[in-house]
This record gives sequence, C-alpha cells and structure tokens, in this order.
Amino acid sequence: MSRLQAIDPAAAEGKTKTLFDGVEKKLGLVPNLLRTLGASPAALEAYLAFSQALGGAGLDAKAREAIALTVAGENACDYCASAHTAIGGSLGIGGGELADNLRGRSGDAKLAAALDFAAAVTSKRGLVSDADLAALREAGYDDAAAVEIVTTVALNLLTNYVNHVAQTEIDFPRVDAAAANAAA
Repeated sequence: MSRLQAIDPAAAEGKTKTLFDGVEKKLGLVPNLLRTLGASPAALEAYLAFSQALGGAGLDAKAREAIALTVAGENACDYCASAHTAIGGSLGIGGGELADNLRGRSGDAKLAAALDFAAAVTSKRGLVSDADLAALREAGYDDAAAVEIVTTVALNLLTNYVNHVAQTEIDFPRVDAAAANAAA
C-alpha cells in the first residue's frame, strides 16, 4: 500500500489532468509513479519536462534505460527496477543485458564504462574521482556525455526517492532490485 496517495486519472483536475491526459495519450496509461507525482502538479510537470529534455540528448534511449537500471540497483528501488526492465525490454534489450544493467554491468564495453560512471555518481553522491572521469573519457565519452549521464542519474534519483518515500505500488512485472544485486 502506497504511503502517499496516488491520484486517480479519472478524478484528476486542472494541470494534473492535463498532464495525465498527455501521458495517457503517449503511453496508453498513467503509471503509478506519475500518479504519485500528480499530487503536486509542479513536481509532475518538472519530471515530465526533465524526462522529455533528456530524450533529445546524445545518449540514446537504450543507454538511458541502462543507466536507470544501474541507479535503481544502486538504490534498491524495486519500482524503478521493474519499470525500466519493462521499458528496456520494449526497446529490444535482452533479459540478460537488462539483469546485468541492474547490477551496473553491460556486455558492451563502452556502455559498461557509462554504467560504472553512473554507479560512481550515485554511490559517491556526485563526488567522483579524477580516475572515474578519466575511465569514462577513455571509453570514448566526452564532457557532454558526462553531463548527460549525471543528469540521467539525477532524474532517476528523483524517481527512486519518491518511490522509497511513497512505497509506490508496482504496476509493472516485479523485479527485486536488492535480490538482483545480491545474486551478482
């Protein structure tokens, strides 16, 4: 049971209704995380704008999902692990790669470097070392990509923390982030 009230899209009003209508048109539904964010139209709008802006960044959707999974794994966020596993699967990412991403790993060496950096940003609260940044650059990422990885981490920290506070009811096939990392 969620500790924060999720807004029913059928009962939404004003700005929240407008935002929910846009989400439903795009996704066909309003996920529980967004229903929870809908308690504050400003928070929901900020999340949606942040997410949309990153969609136009240099990192492709698959890389952003991999980073989201790594952050979910670092923070043991079952909601985000579940959501991003489902979204990643819809993008054609295989189950083994998705499970690896949740553990901060990838079969692709360049993406693995991005995930190492994302995990360092998350676990070190942004206080990464020169070596962390050098490893990212050695893998072929430039400063723009470094900033995009950090902002992708930040967006996912927002959702992880909202889900932890709310104990958002999972409305995707369930993935246990802590168990996945314990199996690593």
